[in-house]
Amino acid sequence: MGEQRKLTVVDLFCGAGGLTAGLEMAGFCVLAGNDCFDAAGKTFENSHDQATFIPGSIQDLSAKRLRAATGLKKGELDVLAGGPPCQAYSVYNHQRGMHDERSQLFREYLRVVEEMHPKFVVMENVTGIFSAGGGEALQAIKEEFAKLGYKVREQVLRAEDYGVPQERRRVVIIGNRVGAPIIHPEPTHGPGLKPYVTIKHAIGDLPLLKNGENRGTLEYAAEPQGEFQTLLRGNRTTVENHAAPRLGQVNMDRLKHIPPGGSWRDIPFELLPAGMKRAKRSDHTKRYGRMTWDGLSCTILTKCDIHWGAYIHPEQDRAISVREAARLQSFPDSFVFSGSKTEQYVQVGNAVPPLLGQAIGRALLEAMENAEVEETAA
Repeated sequence: MGEQRKLTVVDLFCGAGGLTAGLEMAGFCVLAGNDCFDAAGKTFENSHDQATFIPGSIQDLSAKRLRAATGLKKGELDVLAGGPPCQAYSVYNHQRGMHDERSQLFREYLRVVEEMHPKFVVMENVTGIFSAGGGEALQAIKEEFAKLGYKVREQVLRAEDYGVPQERRRVVIIGNRVGAPIIHPEPTHGPGLKPYVTIKHAIGDLPLLKNGENRGTLEYAAEPQGEFQTLLRGNRTTVENHAAPRLGQVNMDRLKHIPPGGSWRDIPFELLPAGMKRAKRSDHTKRYGRMTWDGLSCTILTKCDIHWGAYIHPEQDRAISVREAARLQSFPDSFVFSGSKTEQYVQVGNAVPPLLGQAIGRALLEAMENAEVEETAA
C-alpha cells in the first residue's frame, strides 16, 4: 500500500512530536502538527522537516487552515491523530470530570474530525479517562465518534510491551469510517517475547554528570550498547539536553542514603521532609526512588522531580537529565528540545513515546491492508 502513495497524517496536540516520530518510523507522512505550546512547537519544527507546524489553540484551528497546510480536501486525509491534554482526567488530578473546561478540548478534536473527515482516527489519553465523570467522558467520546460515522474501540496499551524502557499505561482509541478492522498493536516485548528494554539499555552510554552540571553539547561516554541505543543515536556523534538539574544540599544529603531500588524509606528519619515524617511506610512508594540498571523506569511525568517519583540516577547522586528522560520515552537523540529546562521536561513527559507510536502506526497499516484485501476480494 505504501508504495503507491504516502499515507498522510495530521497530529493535533502534537507537542514535541513523539507520536509524529513514531508514525513516521512506521512509514506514514505527517503533513501538519498543531499545538499551543510554543517551545514544543519549536522542537517539532526542528525535528520534522516535512511537517508544517501550526501554532495556536485548537479552538482557533480552522479546517481551511488545515487544508491549506496539507493540500488535502475533506475526506482525503488518511489519519487524524492526537491526544487532547489529559490533566482533566489524570489520576493525579482528583477534581477531574466532564465539567472541567479542558474536557471541551475533546469536542474541538471531534470538530476537526468532522471537518477533515479522515479515514482513520487515533486518540491517546491517560487511563483516568475510564473513571472521569463516572465513565461518562469515554462514553460521550464514543457516541460522538459514532454520530460522525466512525466505529472506534479503546484499549489500554503498556509502553514497555513495545520496547519503551518505562512503565506507562495509556488508553489508545482507534477507529475508522471505511469498514476496516480495528487493530491495536500486539506486544513485542515481555514474557515469551523480546526482553524488556532496561534503564541500562536506555541510558548506559550517556556521559557522567555531577549534580547541577551543564557542559552543553557532549560526546557519548561509550559505543552504543545494543539495539535501542543504536537506533536512538542514529548517526549522531554528540548528545544535547544532557545537563543535571541542581538539587539543594538537603536533597544531596538524602540521596547518599538511597541505594538502587531504594526510596524515601531509606532516608534517615531526621533528614525526611516534614510532611513525609508523618507518612505511613506504605505511602508514596516511588518518592525519592533511585532507579536500578536492570529495571524499567517509572512513568516519566512533566517534572522529573525526585520528590514525586523514582528519578534519581542508578549510580550518580543526581536527578536524571532531559536527555535521559527523553531516552526513557524512546525519543531519538536527533530531537533537540527547545525552551527552558522546565519546558523541556514538560515536552518529554507529555509525549507519546515514539516506539509506542510506531507500534500504533504498524497496527493502522495492518488494518488498512486488511481493508484493501477485503475490497479486492469483493
